[in-house]
Amino acid sequence: MTDTSSTYTVALRVVLAEDNILLREGLQMLLERNGFVTVAAVGSAQELLTACRQHDPDLVITDVRMPPDFNSEGLAAASQLRRENPNLPIVVLSQYIEQSYVAELLDGAAGAGIGYLLKDRVSDVRDFADTLRRVQSGSTAIDPAVITQMISRRRDPLQQLTPREHDVLVVVAEGHSNAAIARMLFISEAAVVKHIGNIMMKLGIPPNNDQNRRVAAVLKFLRMKERD
Repeated sequence: MTDTSSTYTVALRVVLAEDNILLREGLQMLLERNGFVTVAAVGSAQELLTACRQHDPDLVITDVRMPPDFNSEGLAAASQLRRENPNLPIVVLSQYIEQSYVAELLDGAAGAGIGYLLKDRVSDVRDFADTLRRVQSGSTAIDPAVITQMISRRRDPLQQLTPREHDVLVVVAEGHSNAAIARMLFISEAAVVKHIGNIMMKLGIPPNNDQNRRVAAVLKFLRMKERD
């Protein structure tokens, strides 16, 4: 999540859902200091649904576990919102690595951006703000720790990819642009484009909108890892 961006001029309207009031207020301050407008900050999944239907935000940020049972109410609300509006970008913040949550969140993700970030790893404020904006623009951003856990399993379902293609796919899953991938892997942008083309072909993803293809590749990658 280190793809820095130029100064943004459009203030994105955000609905924030977090049951911990101190964390909620801290996130709200962080958002507003970085050019976002928090149109609603709520503490439950039901309030999240109500706020989104009322305000039609540009971006939703929600915790996974919320009242009343602190299981996956926030995720369920996010899924409901995506069914109602497939173009609504959503970032889920979690205390834990839950691969099943990632797969559920990415279901039907071709319409808009999706993010899954670990709370404890949100330490660079500018980086976090840039990630939120990338998700709002349609990218997928999965926390590197989630990717690392997934690739620690056996590689059989993805063995048709070369090691370099695998590396590129992992960084694509983190939500980085081609330019950022090139910098991170010390290769040219032309090489990145070539690798991504090969990945799409090997994973059987047909030509389509480039952003949709990237999301489809990430979803396929995560589901293959989930089955390992």
